Amino acid sequence: MLRLVGKGAVITGGGRGIGAAVARGLVEEGASVVLAARTVAQVEAVAEELTADGHRAWAVPCDVTDPEQVANLAAVANDHLGKIDILVNNAGIAIAGPVKSIRLKDWEKVMAVNTTGTFLCARAMMPAMAERGWGRVVNVASIAGLAAGQYISAYAASKHAVIGFTRAAAAEMAAHGVTVNAVCPGYVETAMTEKTLDNIEAKTQLGRDQGRKMLEKVSPQERLFAPEEVAYLVLCLCDPRARGVNGHALVLDGGALHTA
Repeated sequence: MLRLVGKGAVITGGGRGIGAAVARGLVEEGASVVLAARTVAQVEAVAEELTADGHRAWAVPCDVTDPEQVANLAAVANDHLGKIDILVNNAGIAIAGPVKSIRLKDWEKVMAVNTTGTFLCARAMMPAMAERGWGRVVNVASIAGLAAGQYISAYAASKHAVIGFTRAAAAEMAAHGVTVNAVCPGYVETAMTEKTLDNIEAKTQLGRDQGRKMLEKVSPQERLFAPEEVAYLVLCLCDPRARGVNGHALVLDGGALHTA
């Protein structure tokens, strides 16, 4: 039985990687989806692919750091979907480097996309969920939001903030039938990880294969995770049967945090 028939979902960062995998998972459970991203061609391609497979999907250009664009996303999504039941805050960026070399404008950009973008989308879409008495908000964070390491201070700070926001919003929504949770993956096979490998290759003596092995060894399973694995956790949290799971940060790391 399809668990999400009749539900409408918005996925930010929906043009590739985790966002595209989440969209695919949601429509296969019966939901209709609006995919949002700054990368217009990519997000349109994902929506067209889903539509060609018989699902209901639309693409909406949106920069989640812009309140006006977020308000427009909410309005257009309501028009397409009828109502927004599910919000997946997946849009995110990362920079790497020692604290002493991080430029203020790069720090602020990471915070704007990862943290403020999550807040703006939740603020725009959660209240209507609460009024109807049903909703699911899933914020894509990272294991860097629970434990950090060298050279990821901006990214780790932004994801720690996302988890803090998740817990606070969950407390506010608990009595209104809306759950707010986060998923915290390790390194995933995405374009963001490819950029991380580019950075490792450019700034160290490691070759690309060595850099990849270094990232793989972050997990005791010694591998990168597939976007579909992250999507599975998101789907679990969106399931109507998951109404008691609220304010949590679900980890996908092969045991890294518990075996370090």
